[in-house]
Amino acid sequence: MKITSFNPNIISSEAEAAIKVFEELGFERRHRKEGINDKDITSVSMKDANGFHVDVTQVDKEMPDLMGIRMNVDDFDEAYKFLTDRGFTNAQGDKVTETGSSYATMMVSPSGFAINLVKHIK
Repeated sequence: MKITSFNPNIISSEAEAAIKVFEELGFERRHRKEGINDKDITSVSMKDANGFHVDVTQVDKEMPDLMGIRMNVDDFDEAYKFLTDRGFTNAQGDKVTETGSSYATMMVSPSGFAINLVKHIK
């Protein structure tokens, strides 16, 4: 398994406020994915001039704000097994989200930190 990118992922019901802060820090919106899981979930990927990345994901108000890591990999199944073998659980049960351009799911460690596991479809 090869990690192809690794960056922070802010998951919030107040995503626009977080995006504004990062824009003021010099980050630009690079990619936007809407309607994730057929819900009102939108993720915005941002990048600054130094090549740093951050994702900000808008979720329902019922969800608490979370801080996680987005980890893109070249082999989703291998990475999924790697994490589950170490006690991570899929926050969606057994579901993996397919968006047409990626496979993804939120994996939660035994201690509670989250990794948004993603494989882009080429």
